[in-house]
Parts: sequence; structure tokens; C-alpha cells
Amino acid sequence: MTTHPHAIDPPKAGSKSAQIWALVITGLALFMVVLDNLVVTTALPTMRLDLGASVTTLGWVVNAYTLAFAALLLTGAALGDRFGRRRVFAIGITIFALASAGCALAPDINSLIFFRVMQGLGAAPVMPLSLTLLADAFPPGKRGLAIGIWSGISGLAVAAGPLVGGGLVDALSWHWIFWVNVPIGLILAPIALWKLRESYGPDRHLDLGGLVLVAVGLFGLVYGIVRGNEVGWGSPQILTTFIGGVVFLALFLWWETRAKYPMLPLRLFRIRGFAVANSVSVCLYFGMFGAVFFLAQFLQTVQGDGAFDAGLKVLPWTIMPMFIAPLAGAYSDRIGSRPLMASGLFIMTAGFLWMGLTITPDISYGGLVGGFLLAGFGMALVFAPVSNMLIGSVPEQDIGKASGANNTVREVGGALGIAVMTAIFTGAGSYSSGQAFVDGLNPAVLVGAGVLFLGGLIALLAPKTIKAPPSGVVAH
Repeated sequence: MTTHPHAIDPPKAGSKSAQIWALVITGLALFMVVLDNLVVTTALPTMRLDLGASVTTLGWVVNAYTLAFAALLLTGAALGDRFGRRRVFAIGITIFALASAGCALAPDINSLIFFRVMQGLGAAPVMPLSLTLLADAFPPGKRGLAIGIWSGISGLAVAAGPLVGGGLVDALSWHWIFWVNVPIGLILAPIALWKLRESYGPDRHLDLGGLVLVAVGLFGLVYGIVRGNEVGWGSPQILTTFIGGVVFLALFLWWETRAKYPMLPLRLFRIRGFAVANSVSVCLYFGMFGAVFFLAQFLQTVQGDGAFDAGLKVLPWTIMPMFIAPLAGAYSDRIGSRPLMASGLFIMTAGFLWMGLTITPDISYGGLVGGFLLAGFGMALVFAPVSNMLIGSVPEQDIGKASGANNTVREVGGALGIAVMTAIFTGAGSYSSGQAFVDGLNPAVLVGAGVLFLGGLIALLAPKTIKAPPSGVVAH
């Protein structure tokens, strides 16, 4: 395999101390980024009143972050490969922390939206590089447990989001959901520079054409997905951005086949483990994000729970990865990722079928919690094994690119799940009454179950064992 002229053999795993530092630093950064978007969703009603924003404008507090984040994930990973993963990771954390301060100090809704874009810009390299830096600290045979803990931390952030957001808004103000990021980020960035090893991708060249094409393409695609239901799928605005996004992504793929130093080598998609991992991720996030989006609303809109109470009730689902994902990661090193991913997706399917077939406006919490537990347990079985298979399938030098690609398809899958399930909800139900809401919710959740079942079938196509091609990596 051709490597960068300065490449050396993959370094051996560092000391226990280095591994612990890598897990703590990447885990805290991941927790901060994942938590932020969820606490913001909880605080939206208070922001609307305080800043005098319209409902439509308020949606951009979420969309601005999502668009910047999704459009720049691959770019963030590529910049890490070029300029140093540790360095770009620390810069991303710093930008995120400073943008959080800007959000907290924002005097109006337009300023808040601008700083949310900046938060997305900072978070984009943090997410994929956290996995790359973690994988670099552990030898392949021990990565499963580390990735499982990393996945559990992400699950904890998902579970804590509504609770932390509701608690801060009730006890202090919405500004504090941003202020909490500032000291964490400004302390974490220098520690990352101090305690993490620096590493680079296989070449030191930047694919500028690919950066522009993929950023514009992903922006158009995700914009069309997140705004389609609100503006209208047939509207000129959505058709233009959606079709434009697809065209730019097609141009990006064409460019990558000809670029001397591609930011996403298309040869990776010929690796079965890589292709299956990304396909499974789309299905998982499609069902998961779409269902949580509506079930949280069901508890508040139909059953009258507050945001904090709704977060508590969904906890059996969202907190499960914290306990199960580390075990699933460790076992994926022993038995492979395929049985865990397939079982998890089929268990999630059963949980979604439970909810989609039994939810009524006056269903008791006892009638819901079984579905929540199944969905949470199944989800927790998938998180770590899919990441373990992803990075175990590709050469060491391509882990950064693979992680960026996987995070991108996850974001697109989640946005697509919310959009498609919203369209189904709108066609079959409405917010006019509890029964009307359930009339839309049930078929939407059942569609999510179908996509998860498809993901389970795809997982069965994964290779039984993972053996990445040999490679070199530049490291210091």
C-alpha cells in the first residue's frame, strides 16, 4: 500500500495512563457536543418568549446548528488528517466554547442563530476526530470496550439532555445551557493538546475541490430535508436546494474518483464492513431520531407532561446505552459486530412495533415502558459494534475519513427520519386533538420499525470477522 513518504508503522498502543486520558478527553468533548443540541430543544419555548421570536425563526436555532454541523463533518475530518487530528480537535473545542459564550450573550434571535452556526462549525471536527483519536490510543483488540464506553457517554448525553435542559431553564435561565460549555471547553482544549498524541492522515495535501463540493452538497441536501415539511416539498425553494445538493454531491463523487488526494477515497465503499456500517447507521438514526422526536411530543402535547417529566419517562430508553454499550463493545471484539448489530436492530424493531400498535391517547406509562426498554436495549447493542466494525474494516490511515463519513450519514439519516416521519404524521394526523396526534404518530412509528428491520437485514450481510488491510500512519 502506498503511504505518505513520512509515514511510519502504526504505533503500538500507549500506556494505560495515555489510554485513560484519551477516553476521558474524547468522552467529555463528545458529551458536551451531543448534550448541547438536546438541551437547546428543551429551552426553545423560553427562548421564544424572551427574545420575541416567531415559531418559524425559532426553528433556525436548531436548524442552523444542524446544517453547519452536518455540512462540515467530512471537512472537519479532512482538516484533521491534513493539519493534525489533535490540533484540529482542540481548535474545534475552542470554537465551540467561544460560540457557546456568544449564544449566552446573544441580544436577539438573529445573533443567537449566528452563534449557533459557529457552534456547528466547532462541533463538526470534534465528533469524528474524537473517535479517531480514541481508536489511535488503543490497539485493535482492545478498541471494542473503549468504543463501547465512548458510545455509552454519547447515550448518557442523549438521556441527560432533556433533564439538564429542563433543570437549568427552570432553576436559572436558558442562557445557562450555553454557559456550562464555556469552562469545560476552555479547560478541555489545552488538556487535549497536552495529553493526546498527534497523528495525521496518509498524505498532507488538502482536497480543496472536494471540501467545497461536499460542503455545498450536504448543506443543500440537509436543508431540503429539514425544511421540506414546513415549506412544502414541491416548493421552488426546497426543490432548488434539494436538487442542487444532490447535484453537488454527485459532482463530489465524480471529483473524488479523479482527485490525487481525495478526502473520501471511494475505494472504502468496496470494503464490506465499511459499507454495511454506514448503511446500518442510516437505518438506526432514521428510526431513532424520528421516533424520539414524536414520542417526546406525545408525552407533552397529549399526556400533559412537562419537558423535565417527559425526559424522565423516556429515560428507560435513552439511558440504556450507558450500561449496555460498553458490554456490547467488549463482546464485539470477541464475537464480532454482526450478531450484536442484527440482534439490536431486530429488538428495536420489536420495541417500535409495541409502541406503534398499542399507543392510544390515554395509554398508561406502564403500557409504554416495555417498548421504551426494548428500543433502548436494542439501540445500545448497535452503537459500539457498528463503530468498532467501521474503524476495524479500514486501514489505520483512513480511520479519520471513515469516521467523518459515518458521522455524516448518521446526521443525514436522522434528519431524513424526522422529515419522513413528519410527512407521514401530517398526512394521517394533526395536533388538533389527542386522538388526531396518535392517528399520525402510530403509522410514523411503524414506518420507523420497518426501516430498523431493514437495517437488521443489512447487518446480517456484515463480514463475520473484521480484518483491516495493513497500513501506515503518520504519528508523533
